[in-house]
Amino acid sequence: MISISETCSRKRFSRRAVCGAIAGIALTPLSLRAATAEVRIHKDPNCGCCGVWAKHLEAAGFAVRVEETSDLDAVRHRLGVPAELTACHTAEVGGYVVEGHVPAIAIKRMLEQRPDAAGIAVPGMPLGSPGMGGKPQQYSAVLFGPTGRRSFMQFLGTEVIG
Repeated sequence: MISISETCSRKRFSRRAVCGAIAGIALTPLSLRAATAEVRIHKDPNCGCCGVWAKHLEAAGFAVRVEETSDLDAVRHRLGVPAELTACHTAEVGGYVVEGHVPAIAIKRMLEQRPDAAGIAVPGMPLGSPGMGGKPQQYSAVLFGPTGRRSFMQFLGTEVIG
């Protein structure tokens, strides 16, 4: 068996360079690592606003994979989204569920803080939220899970207000 130091010397990598690379990855801010997380979006093939929301996430640095389905209820049931929090589309990222037009900044904060929750939701389709046009409305991004629900962030359109 060849050791790491033998491999490094053969490839002209010093042990210091390898350790530095590992340390660099470990010290990368969580916000940057969160932004590179893949978001798996489940959406109805006939919905246009979901595609606009996906572009919002991509612009914020997320990798996005869209899976079209005509049975979103089955996806939501499998992922445990409460009926009163449902919206337009359902996504998965970093072990969490994301329901509706949740702004990328709220998803990043959730991934950084890792709260004890199943996911985050923006119920309904508030005007001005990412993917929705119109005069911006005030709305909450709500954490939900087995321990209940609580407001996580407040928005007016895509602007954080609390």
